[in-house]
Amino acid sequence: MINDKISIMIVDDELIIRESFLQWFKKLGHPVETAASGFEALEKLEKFSSDLLFVDIKMPGMNGIELLGRVKEEYPDTLVIIITAYGSIDTAVEAMKMGATDYLLKPFKPEQLSLVMEKVANQKRLLADYKYVKGRLDRITRFENIIGGSSPMQELFDLIPNVAQTDSSILIIGETGTGKELFAKAIHAKSTRAQRPFVAINCGAVPDSLLESELFGYQKGAFTGAAHPQKGYLEVVSGGTLFLDEIGEISPKMQVDLLRVLEEKKLTRLGDRNLIDVDFRLISATRRDLEKEIAEGRFREDFFYRINVIKLLVPALRHRKDDIPLLVEHFLAKYSQETAKKVDHVRREAMKILKDYNWPGNVRELENAIERAVVLSTSRTLSKEDFSFLSSAPVRPTGFRPLREIEKEYIEFILKDCGWNVTRASKILDVNRVSLHKMIKRYNLKRP
Repeated sequence: MINDKISIMIVDDELIIRESFLQWFKKLGHPVETAASGFEALEKLEKFSSDLLFVDIKMPGMNGIELLGRVKEEYPDTLVIIITAYGSIDTAVEAMKMGATDYLLKPFKPEQLSLVMEKVANQKRLLADYKYVKGRLDRITRFENIIGGSSPMQELFDLIPNVAQTDSSILIIGETGTGKELFAKAIHAKSTRAQRPFVAINCGAVPDSLLESELFGYQKGAFTGAAHPQKGYLEVVSGGTLFLDEIGEISPKMQVDLLRVLEEKKLTRLGDRNLIDVDFRLISATRRDLEKEIAEGRFREDFFYRINVIKLLVPALRHRKDDIPLLVEHFLAKYSQETAKKVDHVRREAMKILKDYNWPGNVRELENAIERAVVLSTSRTLSKEDFSFLSSAPVRPTGFRPLREIEKEYIEFILKDCGWNVTRASKILDVNRVSLHKMIKRYNLKRP
């Protein structure tokens, strides 16, 4: 007899059968639960993680075949043994075709049960081996913490090692929440600068006057409050990679100053005249259409060409929906562990809601949705009710219109969807509260 501990549930409307199984398996040290009907079994499965079910075919309300179908749909890794009488062999065969592992004929002897358990234990080992191999294959869809098996993502995964080996400036373009910083970190990790610093700055979250001192540093007395000399990030990142997120937000003056540093590889701290040598690789990111910004006089063309030597386009989640199950599995594992709650499965109808939703906040919004569902769930399986807040959400605004008009409508849409909760909306939009309040003011958005 195999010593593997297998969690078992006995589903039979006859008390004597349930008690017989219960005593037998408890004596062998297996965790055991019982249920008098199919409905009770499904209810208990939401709390009790069972490796194996013994299911009687003839039960009132929901028979064994119906229960088998539900279990295989909602808990595909759970093994099912059918219990049947001699007169129901055809039904047992039908159950095997539907995915049952084996069947037991009433009345059965203990040695028959032992043989069945030996088979189950072996099958459990095979399943564990399969999961191990699958885990290794899944790593193909993970590149430096970026998850994606779709064609657009695989193309980016193939491109990153090549562009990482150069020192050319890179511009990453993508909507909010698509993971632009993750791509910047992946490029840094694959580059010859990987052992040096990676510094990330969200230009949209820092006022321009403060951004200048943060980047260039300053000498003592350069401005009120400058009590001592301070290195800027352009010096701190020496030898490494500087990531400037939302670079479309910086002023024309800052563009000129950065252009000079990129061309000369030298900078001057605020309040100083001495030139300081700097060596860093610049990766920038934006959600804006910078060529349109240039045409409207809000972005310098010379600076654009300097930062846009290599362009990477990160697809929106709605353009790579095949990756949603992979991402859901990843976030489910992450937040189940963080919350110490065993939530390990998403039902088919719930996954359909996730795949049909338009995800205006992209991967970040999906992550927030899974976190919320796990935190609020009282079951180990997420159902469509856990995502009802998504199914009734309006469709993301689309169409060929001016970018500023679309951005205004998008921000207003997210605010309304969040009930004007600025903290939650800023997380989805990937901006801080200060920047979001600026956007609200810029577009004259009014809370209802």
